[in-house]
Amino acid sequence: MAIPSIRNDIRSLSNEELAAFMVAHGEQKFRAKQISEWLWKKDVASFEDMRNIAASTKALLSEHFVLQKISVKDEQVSSDRTIKCAFEVEAGKVVEGVLIPTTNRMTACISSQVGCSLSCKFCGTGRLKMLRNLTHYEIVDQVTYLKKQAEERYQLPLSNIVYMGMGEPLLNYKNVMDSIERITSPDGLGMSPQRITLSTAGVGKMIKKLGDDQVKFNLALSLHAASDEKRNHIMDINASNNLETLAEALRYFYDKTGTRVTFEYIIFKDFNDSIKDAQELAAYAKNLPVKINIIEYNPIDQGEFKQASPERVDAFAQFLEARNMIVNVRRSRGKDIDAACGQLANKNKALLKDEVVQKESSK
Repeated sequence: MAIPSIRNDIRSLSNEELAAFMVAHGEQKFRAKQISEWLWKKDVASFEDMRNIAASTKALLSEHFVLQKISVKDEQVSSDRTIKCAFEVEAGKVVEGVLIPTTNRMTACISSQVGCSLSCKFCGTGRLKMLRNLTHYEIVDQVTYLKKQAEERYQLPLSNIVYMGMGEPLLNYKNVMDSIERITSPDGLGMSPQRITLSTAGVGKMIKKLGDDQVKFNLALSLHAASDEKRNHIMDINASNNLETLAEALRYFYDKTGTRVTFEYIIFKDFNDSIKDAQELAAYAKNLPVKINIIEYNPIDQGEFKQASPERVDAFAQFLEARNMIVNVRRSRGKDIDAACGQLANKNKALLKDEVVQKESSK
């Protein structure tokens, strides 16, 4: 096994690579396990914080590696107790994560990319230029910070994690999978994969790969329209991953994992909120192993869409329920700090303006 390059972040190493490094430098192999526990279970911010590690070993680590945690650039607390954090992963590159407290859950909504390449019309993040993928440890850093917020502010443990923040998780597949491995590992946070949900705009071949990898976590598809014409209008990705392609991928995923998929359906006024739209959704979902979350729309600045009326939302849900479909209506949280679904990065005006200019100029 090759010895890791000098001055990488130490958390980029696998357990096996860390063990190989220690042995190659005259250290006992078990030291790697001790160091890994400090990094992942105890979430230390520096090598000096590793209390049962010898000074000479800490010096060795400092010589060859860095430990660069993401930093909190800004934090806002909503009137409903939702917390939005702007995390700086490197100079000028910011992602956002959200802690969502409800009666029986404490959920961390985390990002997987700096910006996004998909340009969905209803999403504030989609206006940002895609700058880079997050590493698996940058993703884990968001979770550990929000976990501490849940414990310290609300005296409750983190119960759920959703990959529904900035970026498309399936376009950063390896880092996302590695982050979930660390989060669920007994050597990491030890969280059950059944408490993790990955949300995708719909990358058919990668949904199949999830099936091949027989993942244990939950999968949600951002559907938002059950006709290709309407989905093409709001989501560019539908041109290469249309409804038929996605249906095939979801059936494959279910056959491999046995896990029912969730359809996320943001409901927009006078666009996809009619009974005809509900009929199309019912017909599409009829032969798929899915449940449906109807999500209240959160307007973004200068956006095309508006929020559907409560009466239309209720009628839509009742139509589906009458056809024996599993339906939940999700009310938004954190809207007053632009922390709700589709709003991430919307309040970072300077960043948003700069990135929109870059994204438009790159077309």
